[in-house]
Amino acid sequence: MTPQDYQDPHQLADAAVVVGVDGSPGSELALRWAADFAAQRGRALEILHGLDLVGASRVVGAYEVIVPPLVDSVRARGTALIAHADLTARTADPGLRVSSVLSSDTGQELLLTHSAKAYAVVLGATGNTGTLGHLGSTLLAVTAHAQGAVIVVRPDPKADNTVRTSGPVVVGVDGSPVSEAAVAAAFFEASDRGTDLVAVHVWSDWDAGKFAGKDASALLDNFEEVEEAILAERLAGWQEKYPDVEVIRRVYFAGPAAQLREWSEHAQLVVVGNRGRGGFLGLLLGSTAHALVQHAHCPVMVVHGAP
Repeated sequence: MTPQDYQDPHQLADAAVVVGVDGSPGSELALRWAADFAAQRGRALEILHGLDLVGASRVVGAYEVIVPPLVDSVRARGTALIAHADLTARTADPGLRVSSVLSSDTGQELLLTHSAKAYAVVLGATGNTGTLGHLGSTLLAVTAHAQGAVIVVRPDPKADNTVRTSGPVVVGVDGSPVSEAAVAAAFFEASDRGTDLVAVHVWSDWDAGKFAGKDASALLDNFEEVEEAILAERLAGWQEKYPDVEVIRRVYFAGPAAQLREWSEHAQLVVVGNRGRGGFLGLLLGSTAHALVQHAHCPVMVVHGAP
């Protein structure tokens, strides 16, 4: 298949915004955010909940006599949860097209399967660990292995855990192929939201403190000038495509996760690739993305490049 033959399934007209729910406060927040996001983009909303019946049955072990009642209880809870989520989404926007899926699979399996054709997959997270309920392990697994874009809805702990809707879109740029996909998504998001784009380029994943007392001057000579030129080149084509987006370029020597986390305190969205230039195919979630989905102060979009 050539690039000309490839049609991105995530951009097809019937690609829906997919949101995972588990009844936790984090997933409730993500559900409302996803409903608004789908309505703004003219997309349908698909609500998913995995019952994990195999796992539930395993809990009781040898006590097989109580497995059927347990399964019935788990299914009843899941049915009620989906009904509540459906009503919440429709109440947020009566014109929104809403569908739901209740599956015996785990939430992780369900979300990964549906990510293949989703416009975006949305998950909730609260607090500093990024984990709540069974969406905890699911959060990191889906962020790492899904196809397309995954948006982790993180509230701002400094603003009563509300989700910020103002501020710039911030993107991490490191020159890797996945970073290019993130830049493309970030320009689109900034244009659609009518806001500025802050492009953050960090020269190294190293801790600058490691160079204390050493000859760091050799590394820093002309660093900023050279890296700014590289960043400008990376962004040039996209700036031509999105002339309405004002771009603010920022270059730092080290600490991509720390720099982007600091920017997240003022942004409405941070966009990163699922792995950076230091990654390899087996390491599907880079350290920067891993840190941000757990500690950022605003929603984080993790972009997976096209095959």
